[in-house]
Amino acid sequence: MSQSIGKLLPVDGYYVQLNGPVPRDYELALSHLYQPIIGNNPVALYRTLLGEYDLSTNQEIQTHHTLMTYMTLPLDQVYESRRKLEAIGLMQTYSSKSDTSTIYIYELQPPFSPELFFNDDMLSLLLYHELGNDKYAKLKSSFTQDKFPVDTAENVTASFDEIFHGYQISGPAFTQNKKEEASNIVRLRDPVGPKLEDDRIDFAWIKQSLQEKMYPAEKILTGKNKRVMLQLASLYDLSSQELEKAIGWALNEENQLMIEELKEACHDMSPNKGNVSSLKVLEKRDKVYRDDQVDPHASKEEQFISMLERISPRELLEDVAGGNEASVQDLKLIRDVMTEQGLNPGVMNVLVHYVLLKTDMKLSKAYLGKIASHWARKNVTTVRQAMTMAKAEHQKYQQWGKGNKHRSRSVSKEIIPDWFKDHQMNDQSKETAPESKANRTKDEIAARIKRITNEGN
Repeated sequence: MSQSIGKLLPVDGYYVQLNGPVPRDYELALSHLYQPIIGNNPVALYRTLLGEYDLSTNQEIQTHHTLMTYMTLPLDQVYESRRKLEAIGLMQTYSSKSDTSTIYIYELQPPFSPELFFNDDMLSLLLYHELGNDKYAKLKSSFTQDKFPVDTAENVTASFDEIFHGYQISGPAFTQNKKEEASNIVRLRDPVGPKLEDDRIDFAWIKQSLQEKMYPAEKILTGKNKRVMLQLASLYDLSSQELEKAIGWALNEENQLMIEELKEACHDMSPNKGNVSSLKVLEKRDKVYRDDQVDPHASKEEQFISMLERISPRELLEDVAGGNEASVQDLKLIRDVMTEQGLNPGVMNVLVHYVLLKTDMKLSKAYLGKIASHWARKNVTTVRQAMTMAKAEHQKYQQWGKGNKHRSRSVSKEIIPDWFKDHQMNDQSKETAPESKANRTKDEIAARIKRITNEGN
């Protein structure tokens, strides 16, 4: 069931306001910095609301039917897009309810300029994990410019007292006017940025722990450092105890907190080794798949398709390995291919399953990436489309695999996925596969489906 049901209705009204001016290069920031993190729909919603704010002259209240029409999206996707904008710090939402209706005030927060974006530890780390090191470095280099060093230069800037000394800017009339105007001033709220839970980390406990270890807690837990710590704890899902340990690793000989070392320590402390993207694209699956029940009367292939849609790539790897934990190296490889080519988890499952069985259960980034790039260009977005593409392009992929150092030494004995073999156009390939092995493969698939389905309940 959609999360928006009961929380947002098409007839609910909304009003848009803006908390301060947007930066000059906000479009570049939205498309190149925010969009890789939150996706297309939330950015499109932000642009739509900002456009409505720019066009409105009489503070109109509109219904959410308007957004659904403008964006050609169902209400649940509009709602989810709004939630992502709130979480990343691009929107604050307020509601006003009456007996007959609900009105939402959508207060847009100006995006960070590229310079501020890269200076924000949480946002820059999220982007880094989405793009990878090479693309991130290239993008950052494009947005940031080297500044002339001023550390050794003399500051000759005029002071306020030098220029305005003696000016009379106070007086009864001035003070009275300021009091009258005060109620009409639009004051900026807190700085924009990802919304974090303030109670996530117990800084009082961390302070006491640092003091017991004779560390200068006041010097370490400054306002700026605490914000960075809160960002890292949220990003890597760390507890107060884990964060305190990471802080200890990040102190130098003078007991100064080294921010870059703290990032590395939190990265290593994370159960997923800092793999932020794996939390989103390797572990989390859409609710539409988790809530669907597999039809017990469906064919083995239909059940297998449903399973690939419902499980994550991590679960697939662990299932193929007989329940053993997936290696960090394999997960990083899959994550990089997924993020570079924009494949969804279900399609990636088909690709991983296909490549594993063709390459003696070894993953090669070059081979995975080449097929993934082909599927991305062909706009493959579903498990069924991925299977169809694998069947149609099998000869081509076989030629690509001949240059792969991880391929099976005996091509004639290569293992073909059962879903591929049952529908392959070449009947000869069916005949060459031993019947007992085919039956055993089907039984294994049935066992997988049953085991994973039971685990999800």
